[in-house]
Amino acid sequence: MNKMQKIKLKKEPNLDVKHKSYDYQQKAVEAIKDLDYAAIFHEQGLGKTKIALDLSIYWLEKKQVDTILIIAKKALLENWKKELEAHIYIRPRVLTQNRSDNFYVFNTPSRLMLTHYEVLRGEHERFKLFLKTRNVAVILDESTKIKNPESLLTKVFHDLSTYFKKRIIMTGTPVANRPYDIWSQIYFLDSGKSLGTDFIEFKQSADLSNDLCDDFESQTEIENHLKGIYKKISDFSVRETKDSGIISLPHKVYKNIFTDWEYRQLEMYKDLRNEMKLTILRDGFPTEDDSTDILKRLLRLVQLASNPKLIDEGYNAQPGKLSWLNLLVEEILNRNEKCIIWSSFTDNVDWLNQEYSKYNARKIHGKMAIERRNSSLDSFIDDPEVKVLIASPGAAKEGLTLTVANNVIFYDRSFSLDDYLQAQDRIHRISQNKICNIYNLIMKDSIDEWVDILIDSKSLMAQLTQGDISIDYYKSKISYSFGDVLKNILDNKKGVA
Repeated sequence: MNKMQKIKLKKEPNLDVKHKSYDYQQKAVEAIKDLDYAAIFHEQGLGKTKIALDLSIYWLEKKQVDTILIIAKKALLENWKKELEAHIYIRPRVLTQNRSDNFYVFNTPSRLMLTHYEVLRGEHERFKLFLKTRNVAVILDESTKIKNPESLLTKVFHDLSTYFKKRIIMTGTPVANRPYDIWSQIYFLDSGKSLGTDFIEFKQSADLSNDLCDDFESQTEIENHLKGIYKKISDFSVRETKDSGIISLPHKVYKNIFTDWEYRQLEMYKDLRNEMKLTILRDGFPTEDDSTDILKRLLRLVQLASNPKLIDEGYNAQPGKLSWLNLLVEEILNRNEKCIIWSSFTDNVDWLNQEYSKYNARKIHGKMAIERRNSSLDSFIDDPEVKVLIASPGAAKEGLTLTVANNVIFYDRSFSLDDYLQAQDRIHRISQNKICNIYNLIMKDSIDEWVDILIDSKSLMAQLTQGDISIDYYKSKISYSFGDVLKNILDNKKGVA
């Protein structure tokens, strides 16, 4: 590596840090500070940002690189600016999707740059030229953004990978949804040295399939494959979980609340379920795989169990879950605590925000401008009279510390493990001092029950892949029955007449 810096500044920035790291953060820095590439996989809420910034300061002090480039999701740029100001003295230059402004930034000497993923896609060739003029270290925040190797965005990052002098990926959920999500992120680091160069082959060995239910040979094969993945990347990866004893956090308490149907809602659900049984079960039974059509059909059942108005504007009754939610919110507010209500659907977020306007509720979803989202967040965090936040995981599940609340309620859930884990851990982070309650509203005898089992199975597979649990513990807990459960739900063997 060229240890000489390619740019010189009239005055070097202050490379001091404002706060001391926790011991486990210092240990992580020591383990990877001199590597060409590394993965920071500490569980969400354990301060990966601090680890990354301490690494950056070390590299600049030792002149191993002359520029640090931090890449985050667009919605998290303001949060990163706040984090940078809180931890270090260097102020970043920001690259945006304005190419004219970027020309100035590219040609201005700076030790620290901040941007979002889509900028690299739009500035692919100019970045390639820029990286030839600097010794740049890159830090990918929430690196699951490049988990799909077939996307155009990911291909840009794979193409630029070797132009960076140092490469860091960061995420608390490297297995965002399925075990093979980890492949593309690692490929960005080592071009296939540890997990191979053939994604299709890797995917076939690490897939979640209904065929596993009664196929014990296939179960053994996938278990052996998953348990070996972290060993292959452990030389350049650091991971800690909240259960490892490195910090003391209050417990998370999970509570499944089974709710009753509203009459018209049930009729609509049965009609759609019977229609789906004819179309989906004709060729066996569906799997949680890459079949977009099947997943869209199943999602409609989730919507009906949540709020039928999502698919039928003529529905004017009160959905079955709402009365249970009302009781739960009142109970939380009577404890003088705050809560976050999560829904995967933006229309639900708008609707529930109106329902809870009497509590000065605030909302966040993907259709809102970034400024409005930030305003909602600030109000929820700073205003003691704002006790309820309603949000969609897609817009608020990452990068946010919301420890002013210690209750989250999942009004409904998608099929995504990442959405579920990231959303609940907005409250279970450093600085939380209350027990965290995780409430799941589950409509009785509905697709919600399958979603619950599916997410549990995905979570266990993720933990095994990430090296969090032993193979013996995994075998004692895993169930491959999710396919049969779904078939029974669609076949009406669970009691919904």
